[in-house]
Amino acid sequence: MKIIPAIDIMEGSVVRIVRGDPANKQVYGNSPVETAKRWEKSGADMLHVVDLDATLRTGHNNLEIISQIINAVKIPVQIGGGIRSISAINEMFSKNVAKVVIGTMAFTEPQSIKQLSKKKVEKIVISIDQINGMVMIDGWRTPSGSGIGDSINGFMALGIREFLLTSIDRDGTLDGPDISALSFASSFGTKIIASGGISTIEDIIRVKNVGCSSVILGKSLYEGLVSIEKIKAIL
Repeated sequence: MKIIPAIDIMEGSVVRIVRGDPANKQVYGNSPVETAKRWEKSGADMLHVVDLDATLRTGHNNLEIISQIINAVKIPVQIGGGIRSISAINEMFSKNVAKVVIGTMAFTEPQSIKQLSKKKVEKIVISIDQINGMVMIDGWRTPSGSGIGDSINGFMALGIREFLLTSIDRDGTLDGPDISALSFASSFGTKIIASGGISTIEDIIRVKNVGCSSVILGKSLYEGLVSIEKIKAIL
């Protein structure tokens, strides 16, 4: 299973927010590039970089910093946050990102996803951000009208084979992963990246045991509750 640290960027700083609420923010450093190098040195398989300013439509973005991260590390970099057009996706590919995570656009423009999957299916991850089984879009503020199962089935029919499942009510809380939702998503026979609530190595083992292919670690890493080195030694 791949271990993927999250680097969430807001106003140029590395932050963690709780349940998607920017008012509940903790800053963990002012150099996302140095943070990326730190996690690479620790043995991360990939980085998950999120532009929170783009996600939340603050009028700003962190594209220059994202480019610097990609150029500073040798491990793959997966990008998400506010990517809502084909041109934005192509811009990310021009920066040599390994994968692009698409949320809102996937639900509002599914035909664009079908088009993308024909050319770059291995580089596309669909974000399933859910609360109580309902998928949310637009920075987790708007119901998509679709549940977990219907969403996964629908995008698999368009050729997609990898999904990032985030349980919003667990995100940034350290309350443990939503094993029920992750197990259900994994039952569709596709790759599932787990995100939200993970705080211990035991949590990571549980995520692996229900069939998830990767796990994203955020607050638990930044607070020193888990380390990539120890996780790798056990897994």
